[in-house]
Amino acid sequence: MKNKKTLVLGASTKPDRYAFKAITMLTDKGHSVIAIGQNAGEVAGITIRTKNIPLKNIDTVTLYLNPIRQRDYYNYIIETKPKRVVFNPGTENPEFYQLLKSNNIEVEVACTLVLLATNQY
Repeated sequence: MKNKKTLVLGASTKPDRYAFKAITMLTDKGHSVIAIGQNAGEVAGITIRTKNIPLKNIDTVTLYLNPIRQRDYYNYIIETKPKRVVFNPGTENPEFYQLLKSNNIEVEVACTLVLLATNQY
């Protein structure tokens, strides 16, 4: 399996949150994870940052932010130049899909946990 360097946006230290589960599962499956959330903390040995940091070689950005909160990250994600952005359930955002596609970034409307569990990540 290829390590897909992943940025989890909307990371959380709360175990009942899907972002928390995604960080844990990505790490378990051997992917490098960078996590950015509202509150600093740590999940599965991954530090959650609260500030955008310049990133390189990101394969996937997986979103756990509602469409309104995503707006603050449009430019950041586009400048990061990931291969794809996964819109998890509840994060669907047609306005952002268009922006990403016009920047040659693949849009995937799916659940990261399901993709990982079914080896389609």
